[in-house]
Amino acid sequence: MSRWISRLTLVWAVTTLSTAAACAQQPLRVTSPDGRTVVTVRTTDGGLFYSVDRDGEKLMTPSRLGFEFRGAPPLLDGLRITGSQRDSADETWTQPWGEVAKVRDHHNELSVDVEETGAPRRHFQVVFRVFDDGLGFRYVLPAQPALQAFEIQEELTEFSFADNAKAWWIPSNRPRMDRSEMLFSESPLSVLDSVQTPLTMETRDEHTFMVIHEADLVDYPRMFLAGGPGTESRTLRAALAPMHDGVKARERTPFSTPWRTIQIADRAEDLAPSVLGLNLNPPNVLGDADWIKPMKYVGIWWGMHIGVWTWSSGPKHGATTANTKRYIDFAAANGFGGVLVEGWNQGWNGDWIANRNQFSFTKPYPDYDLRGLARYAREKGVMLIAHNETSGGLQNYERQMNAAFSLYDSLGIHAIKTGYVTDTLANGDSHYSQTMVRHQRLVLETAAKYHIMVDEHEPVHDTGERRTYPNMMTREGARGQEYNAWSGDGGNPPEHETILFFTRMLDGPMDFTPGIFDILERSANGKPRAPDEPRVRTTLAKQLALYVVLYSPMQMAADLIENYQGQPAFQFIKDVPVNWERTKVLEGRIGDYVVVARQDRDSPDWYIGAITDEDARTFQIPLDFLTPGQKYVAEIYADGKDADWLTNPLPVDISRRDVDATTTLTLRLAPGGGQAIRIRAAG
Repeated sequence: MSRWISRLTLVWAVTTLSTAAACAQQPLRVTSPDGRTVVTVRTTDGGLFYSVDRDGEKLMTPSRLGFEFRGAPPLLDGLRITGSQRDSADETWTQPWGEVAKVRDHHNELSVDVEETGAPRRHFQVVFRVFDDGLGFRYVLPAQPALQAFEIQEELTEFSFADNAKAWWIPSNRPRMDRSEMLFSESPLSVLDSVQTPLTMETRDEHTFMVIHEADLVDYPRMFLAGGPGTESRTLRAALAPMHDGVKARERTPFSTPWRTIQIADRAEDLAPSVLGLNLNPPNVLGDADWIKPMKYVGIWWGMHIGVWTWSSGPKHGATTANTKRYIDFAAANGFGGVLVEGWNQGWNGDWIANRNQFSFTKPYPDYDLRGLARYAREKGVMLIAHNETSGGLQNYERQMNAAFSLYDSLGIHAIKTGYVTDTLANGDSHYSQTMVRHQRLVLETAAKYHIMVDEHEPVHDTGERRTYPNMMTREGARGQEYNAWSGDGGNPPEHETILFFTRMLDGPMDFTPGIFDILERSANGKPRAPDEPRVRTTLAKQLALYVVLYSPMQMAADLIENYQGQPAFQFIKDVPVNWERTKVLEGRIGDYVVVARQDRDSPDWYIGAITDEDARTFQIPLDFLTPGQKYVAEIYADGKDADWLTNPLPVDISRRDVDATTTLTLRLAPGGGQAIRIRAAG
């Protein structure tokens, strides 16, 4: 008995000492290369926490890390740090296409080993990478007997902020609907309920901007952010998109989560272009990417939205052989690389969602000659872009995918636009669940085998995978141009694009579909729409500027092609590139205005796009980014006299002037207006 008591006493003493040691463990720190940002990791009362300081001031207070599992104890308490490793990197890599050609990956890394002090003694790592523009961290769960196959009920990652910052957000808790196609709201973060990422915030002193997002999302659900309990909470928690049974992720060790990212900047202008997520993704696995061709395109699309044509077959069917030939001829004559055709394939008749398993991705309607049109397009130097709408019928699409992509490859169709118009998947899983993420990666990998580029609509948001699979060209994932055709609230307000630039656009390219010249949308019934009806709420010059401001390597001239005939302003759309060497944000205030300059990847030319909200604005823009001593000509597309998005949106003043690196341009923007400028080398 005495030996048993002595043994029990020894076990109690060791456990007590271990717990005390865990409480008393020294914190670990890792600093950004410039020394401004410091991440501190520590255990407190058996919990694992991180915090973030910048320039000696607290940005994020201790924020807890951990998991809740189904059918197993949470990985949250009784934790101790058992070791750490450090690393660093400083290298520059080249994008095959993008907002910038060269990307510097300069970071310091801290990997923290963590173990439970009691049974079942599971262990894991949290890896932190700290850059000058922010940080990323992820969980790494090695193979181990106590943690093999498991189900994640919740990821308990917290983001606790020192300041009640202003946030720009869209909700993620709408009943049966977590789409990203909503207008942004602005509020203190303390009142947030459940929101989507990227979540952009500005501290109350206006000295710091932060963006919460994620990177390298492969086999895991999308992360939303949930507000803390009670009022005035400054803590947000990871809220993963669920499957139909409530489980968030089913995994096996070894396993790594996506990176949770916190971008940090002193000014709004410094947020873009964002490369933090790109640097946290693996390098290109496709090798030679010469077959990937950024392009501008036109398409049979806008006419459906304004009621001129239908997706379904019948007397108003848009995807006919004759109509497609018109678009191919127009694209060839005006230097466009592709023609998108929606409604060409069988399955559009009736209720798309109810009939989601009726879509064929190889069989055209009788009035659409797929093979003949593909051949006709090739002869004209143009590529057909095949639309693949699934309405959330993932299994139906996956069954046909190889056959469809093989057919497209044989016909010279090397770009597709996918669609997932549904609130939930066929089995009840969230639109952003692990199921959808896995499907999205399967589409991307399969498309790459057939040298097919992907433009995804109703997508899981961009998390930088375009670095690994550069055939992931662009996606929707926000409220785009089509809402100006039919939305019940009249369309996108003039401030909308100035918010997108600092929120949605920070995760990656967007297929916004700019370029509507028929601003008043007379095309549907021959009459201008009333101010309270759905219509484009910009000036025509702002539609031009969006080609520079809202980045996409596939940019659509979205209007009906007849609306470009005889329009001198159309020249800017023909000229503007879609692939850039450098990008400089010259002016910016979230929700108010953006002025951005980009240099063409294939020439010395620069382009400037400037947009504003409902207020008229004037900017003085020095051209000191131009090559000193070089003479240039600025081709300026400005809002015309008395232009106004509401009452007089169409006037465009086109002018030219000589400029160089010493020139300062005066940009005058009308209410809801913009300005687009091409700066080309003289001579």
